[in-house]
Formats: sequence, structure tokens, C-alpha cells
Amino acid sequence: MSETDRLDRWLSLLPDRRASDLLLVADAPPCLKIEGLVVALAEPDLDGGAIENAVLPALPPHAARLYRECGIVDASYVVAGVGRFRINLHRERGRTAVAIRILPSRPPRLAELGFPAAVSALARIPRGLVLVGGPMGSGKTTTLAALVNEINLSTGRHIVTIEDPIEYEHRREKALIEQVEIGIDAPDFATALRAAVRQAADVIVLGEMRDTDSMRIAVAAAETGHLVFSTVHTSDAASTIARISDSFPGERQNTIRQELAMALSAILTQQLLPRRGGGRIVAAELLMVSYGARQHIRKNALQHLHQETTITRSRGSFTLEDTLARLVQEGEVEREEALARAMHPEMLQELLGRAAETP
Repeated sequence: MSETDRLDRWLSLLPDRRASDLLLVADAPPCLKIEGLVVALAEPDLDGGAIENAVLPALPPHAARLYRECGIVDASYVVAGVGRFRINLHRERGRTAVAIRILPSRPPRLAELGFPAAVSALARIPRGLVLVGGPMGSGKTTTLAALVNEINLSTGRHIVTIEDPIEYEHRREKALIEQVEIGIDAPDFATALRAAVRQAADVIVLGEMRDTDSMRIAVAAAETGHLVFSTVHTSDAASTIARISDSFPGERQNTIRQELAMALSAILTQQLLPRRGGGRIVAAELLMVSYGARQHIRKNALQHLHQETTITRSRGSFTLEDTLARLVQEGEVEREEALARAMHPEMLQELLGRAAETP
């Protein structure tokens, strides 16, 4: 048995056991992540060398080279008859470790992910910047794929996605889709993004805003008529603006806030919660950016953005607390869990109290 055969055998277990991830860490057996919990396989402990031998041959040459140079890399991998996987090969305590996630065979629909109907409006925005925030592993990439899928199924637009690596493969429906993979099709996000602007793309999907160059170009593209989607590791609208502006030198921060105020169309933030009865469910907050939000961004009065979310409910905005209250009322999430996750627990208490009083 070759080393990649060993990896393929482990990966073939994921769909059968309804697991999301394969985790290989030195001094532990191979582990699966099932409904958010780690379950060890009945196999001997691995060492770093065995993990590296199993995974490195599965990487494309540029990714293997990058791992040897930097000690960390992301790549995609396909096991025939099993599925497509995202590999994150990295080091811990000087030894090789890996987290491998199984990817669905088709992009999901927003409704399947559990989003309120208002989120589908993001696929109909003609231009501007739409940011999807959330912690690592909260499903941001899946949400982007679902938004692209909504556009693909409904309109004949030209879409360019820029990813590292490509996770969801989109088949042509009504849209024309180009999928650019960093390391294979372009050297970095900024270069690919500049090219997408010149390629007459109507919609540009930037897998992640990793550096100030890509942030600056994405904002400029949104200002000049493109619809740009991207992700950031943030928890709400205020932290999203702060994360981007703080990435720039101090003398540039006011300028980027002015540009963001003009370019932004919406900020969607999300997290995954334990679902009653097993599994996980998304809880989200959506700010449709209006005149008031733009003024607060310009003035760096970001503490007022949550209030803007409540003020613009008629435009489709909703708070995290709105979502949590609905999930509790529908029996999807425990009340205590919702209160622990709320950004404004007093607001959630009030919403739940009102619902209890409604006959």
C-alpha cells in the first residue's frame, strides 16, 4: 500500500461516518470530527514523519514546495469515488500535522444552510462590496459558494472566483464562471484580483482578504461598478470595519474608511451553534449598508453600527439576536446556548420575553 493509499483509506471513512474532518496530529491516532466532536480511530498513534509521508504526495507541486519553504499550506485533493477535500498541512511543536475537510459535491443553496430569506437579496445586488465575517470554521467559504450558486442559477453574469485553494466547483448554468486558484493560475490574490478587474467580470469573489493590497484593490473594484464578495475573520459589522482599517498604516486608515463607506453594500456575519438533537446550525447577522451606516464608518463611530442594523430592518437587515430568538422559538437551539452566543444578551432576553407574551 502506497502512502497516498493510506490517506485515501482514511478519507473514505468521512462520508460513511458523516464526519466533516480528518485530523492527523503526532502522538495521536487518526481522528475524525463528527458533529463538532473529535473521535479517534482504532489505529496506532502517528508520528510527524508518517503524517508528512501520507499527505505530501497528495499535494500539487507548488503546494508541496510552499510547505517545505513556509511550513504551512492549503490545497485541494480529490479521491476518486469519494469526493473533494481541502487540506491544511502545517506544523506544531516542530512536527507535521494536518486538518482535511470534506467538501460537498455541489454548491449548497442558501435555504439549505438555514439562512433567512433576506440573505438571498445579496445575490441580486448590482454592485458594491459584500463582506462575510465569522470565526475560523464558521462556514464563510460555504456561504460564498451558495451566493455564487444563487447568481449562477438566476442571471447571465460573468463571475470570477479567486481562491486558495478552490473548494467548490461550479458548473455553468446561466452565468459564465471562471475559477482562479492561487499557486496554479495566479501567484497571489492581488495579482489575480487586478486581472479579474481587467477581465470585464461583473462579479468577483475573493476567497479571503489576506493583505492590504487585496483589500485596497477589492474596495476600488467595488467602487468602480463590480460586485465583490470576500470574507474576513470578524464577529460583527463594527469589528469587520475595524479589522480592515487597522490593517493599513495609521496615516491611511481614515482614507480606507472613507473608501469603505462608499463601496460597502452589506456585511453578513455568522457563527455555527450546536443544534438540539445533534449537528450544527448557522446564526447570522446582516447589515444592509445605508446612509446612516456610511456616516458612522466615515466618522469611525463604529459602535453605532449595531443600532443601524435594527433601524434598517425594513431594508433586510437583521441582528444576531433576531436570529437567535427565532432559533430558540423554533426549538432549534437551547435558550442557554443562544444567550451565551449573543453579542447583546439583554436584547435577546427582551425578544424572547416578547415572544413568550404573544398569545
